Amino acid sequence: MTFDITIPVLNEEATLDQQVRLLHDFLCTHFTDRSLWKIVVADNGSTDHTPQIAEQLCHELPELQLVRVPEKGVGLALKTSWGQSKADMVGYMDLDMATDLKHFVEAHRAIAEQNYDLVYGSRLHRQSKVVGRTLVREITSRVFNFIIQSYLGVHFSDGMCGFKWLKRQHLPTLMEGGAVSNGWFFSTELLSVAEWKGLKMYELPVLWTDDAANSKVNIPKLAKQYLRAMAVLKQRKP
Repeated sequence: MTFDITIPVLNEEATLDQQVRLLHDFLCTHFTDRSLWKIVVADNGSTDHTPQIAEQLCHELPELQLVRVPEKGVGLALKTSWGQSKADMVGYMDLDMATDLKHFVEAHRAIAEQNYDLVYGSRLHRQSKVVGRTLVREITSRVFNFIIQSYLGVHFSDGMCGFKWLKRQHLPTLMEGGAVSNGWFFSTELLSVAEWKGLKMYELPVLWTDDAANSKVNIPKLAKQYLRAMAVLKQRKP
């Protein structure tokens, strides 16, 4: 099974080279046939040297591709990257790799060998281990996910973890069903629509390490965006 791993980035010149090489080394070790996979850096309109660093990495690493997305938005970056993909499996992880890379092997196996349609990491699974997360962020996450479950009538435990994988063949159906946001909420829309459509989903417990010091997430602003997006998505519920 071929797969593309998308990493959305915005002004990440300080860590891009190091983190991409880390992921590349991991994949070379665990997936030795390099013709089967690709890493896609989806640049979200960076104003620093992120694109130049990505281009240099592309010259060194044939399995790396840069996709330029002129506007900001994680959802837009993913839709652009996945829309251009020809891989059997697509998905994404955050550049900080807060979710331990070992879980990608599990996610790949679930889709390639166990025939799941979509796999998502959950920090709120009973078997997950979360390291370094502040109490405020933990409470915020649990409240958001409770609201999502109650309001949208879904059962997945963690809609916001940046570690999701799916068979690319389902992407048109998911987008037609309501996975359309250009922002962070796109990942939650994917899970909601997938559940409504009856796709075979696997919740993956993860080892997740918070990188709060380098987080660009504005919680109050994000909360307002999520609440508006939830109201729009509920109108699409079958």
